[in-house]
Amino acid sequence: MNQTPINLLEIRDLRKSFSIGGSLFAKPLTLTVLENINFTIRNGETLGIVGESGCGKSTLGRCILQLLSPDEGQVLWLGQDLTRLPAEEMRLRRADLQIIFQDPLASLNPRMTVGEIIADPLRSLKPDLSKKERSARALKIMEAVGLLPEMINRYPHEFSGGQAQRIGIARALITEPKLIVCDEPVSALDVSIQAQILNLLAELKDEFGLTLIFISHNLSVVRHVSDRILVLYLGRIVELADGDEIYNDPKHPYTKALLTAVPIPDPKLARLRDIDALKGEIPSPINPPSGCTFRTRCRFAQPYCAEKRPRLETIEDGWLVACHRWREIEMPAEVVSKA
Repeated sequence: MNQTPINLLEIRDLRKSFSIGGSLFAKPLTLTVLENINFTIRNGETLGIVGESGCGKSTLGRCILQLLSPDEGQVLWLGQDLTRLPAEEMRLRRADLQIIFQDPLASLNPRMTVGEIIADPLRSLKPDLSKKERSARALKIMEAVGLLPEMINRYPHEFSGGQAQRIGIARALITEPKLIVCDEPVSALDVSIQAQILNLLAELKDEFGLTLIFISHNLSVVRHVSDRILVLYLGRIVELADGDEIYNDPKHPYTKALLTAVPIPDPKLARLRDIDALKGEIPSPINPPSGCTFRTRCRFAQPYCAEKRPRLETIEDGWLVACHRWREIEMPAEVVSKA
């Protein structure tokens, strides 16, 4: 489906934090999960969001959908700020904004049949439809995601993980959304099933003209589905570029380190990789490092990296990186290109 490239979604200066702890004798601590997040998504593209657990990927997805309210910033959907919409008006917008969850079985109501689960969003978002019309739509979507019609009266426990995720995808598609947030949709599945679900999402994107946000900690998964890649570290964007550019010539040392975790089938190339590129644990967002937050794990860090936080710098059209030393750091091209 051909689409005119427009900015479907724009995120401006998004910030989200949580208060944790606190008592009669102690003040609560502030955990900053997202800070100064800015990017746009064009209609028809897939934006991959990658980073380790605890970097704020899922929180970002939920803030976009207004399942969580950001502390500051704007979420502009076709120019309209979703953060300022009344609850009822936001509820109606959810027909255009859907989500696929990480754990397929946990996201399905065990007391409802497959047909009821898939058609359930229509009851609140399309109340004018009759029960018969909702069932007809459910059957049509089931066929699109590779589920047989006779499965419509079965219950979630009767399905494998891959089949359950197809049910979750069908539920997200039933309202004919424009944007779907895929929150680690294949991380709980076997590798062979992962490939099937990724191929299915690619087919559905073309068939339904979808725009996708694909969240994952695995760069090898994101590579096959994303037009652009956004790399998050400790709640901040450290790199944003076209998928091919990031894989062929990553600029930020964190992006380079993530690439070393991508499996390489060639043992000779595998021996060339820098197995020590990413050491240690991600710092606590309650007390993040000064300056560049990645410096405590970065072998290229210099004393000045602790003094000033790097700004997100445009190095080419659409290619952003936040690193003081990105010009000086190189990675063997043969390792990156074959990853």
